[in-house]
Amino acid sequence: MHADPAITMFVGSILLILGLGILMRKLRQPHVIVYLLAGIILGPSGFGVITDQALLARLGTFGVIFLLFFIGMEVSPRRLVKNWFISVTGTILQVIMSVGLVFCLGYFLDWSIARIVLLGFVISLSSTAVVLKLLTDWNEIDTRAGQNVLGILLVQDVLVAPMLICLSFLGGHQPTLHSLILQVVGGICLIGIVTWLVLKETIRLPWLKIFGSDHEMQFFLALGICFTMAMLTGYAELSSALGAFVAGMIVSSAKETHWVHHSLLSMRTVFIAIFFVSIGMLIDISFIMQYWWQITLIVVAAFGTNMFLNAAILKALGESWDVSLYAGALLSQIGEFSFVVASIGFQSNIINGKAYQMIIIIIALTLMLSPLCIMITRRLTHIDNKLLQAEQ
Repeated sequence: MHADPAITMFVGSILLILGLGILMRKLRQPHVIVYLLAGIILGPSGFGVITDQALLARLGTFGVIFLLFFIGMEVSPRRLVKNWFISVTGTILQVIMSVGLVFCLGYFLDWSIARIVLLGFVISLSSTAVVLKLLTDWNEIDTRAGQNVLGILLVQDVLVAPMLICLSFLGGHQPTLHSLILQVVGGICLIGIVTWLVLKETIRLPWLKIFGSDHEMQFFLALGICFTMAMLTGYAELSSALGAFVAGMIVSSAKETHWVHHSLLSMRTVFIAIFFVSIGMLIDISFIMQYWWQITLIVVAAFGTNMFLNAAILKALGESWDVSLYAGALLSQIGEFSFVVASIGFQSNIINGKAYQMIIIIIALTLMLSPLCIMITRRLTHIDNKLLQAEQ
């Protein structure tokens, strides 16, 4: 009896990740880099070991859901709401200014308004998965910069739905009244839940006591809490990851984080790895070599624009320059939701196939290079724990 080829592929992938992990550990690079490099090597541009990118990307979305669920368990609802002004104002200003900068460029290149808005939306969204993974690994979620960045990322996730509606109008496709009602009702319900959590320091979830020390059933209960909220926000045509984040805050308010964390930690690790591997597989080496100078120029411009734009906004809202620059570096990459925005633009004929491929490559490269950019900024700004310590 011969071994299943899938087992060989699985073992090879694990050995590759372990080998890259050893190398990156010596270079003091985060695990995100390991997974992204593994995706390049295993994907179409490498040895072509993994070919079903769609399946891998779908599995990877579970990783983002798990990540936001765990972050929700570590966040104080009161502290998050207390920081709402910087989060909401900073994000709205950043989106408007991103579209404005693209408009200045598009005016001279004779781009359509639809294309200008699309590209402005694409560069305005940062990566929830990359940034929160790094902040978690570095224990900086509760720092001042971490709280600012977390709030901005969550508001960005909320704004994805209005962005898609706007692009549908510009592409000639009007959203249905049913979709608009779902999104409004879903948003109101989320606000209501967060308000409830802020007003009540501790809540009781009566079904938690049913399973007592039954660890197997606790595992499925934890899955149920996480994915039920993700499913509901998904049905409301909002971000599933946003629902998972609120579910994490619910569990945190019930003071049941210990067993939930223990039950789901290993699954989170696996699916987060799958997510970043799927992103690495999107990097087409041959396309990069063909258009290397255009891609290099755009990637550098994207990093510089996002970093200094976000830093300037946070500084204007009262933060110190060091914290603002570090937060700007954390938000400097183009995020995973930009894949969705670009896809809608392509389907609506706002951009052509070549432009769509270019955008996909640039998003993937900024995600891959983001940890390096952030680490360089950390050293240049001499960020330390005292400076970053959030207000209690």
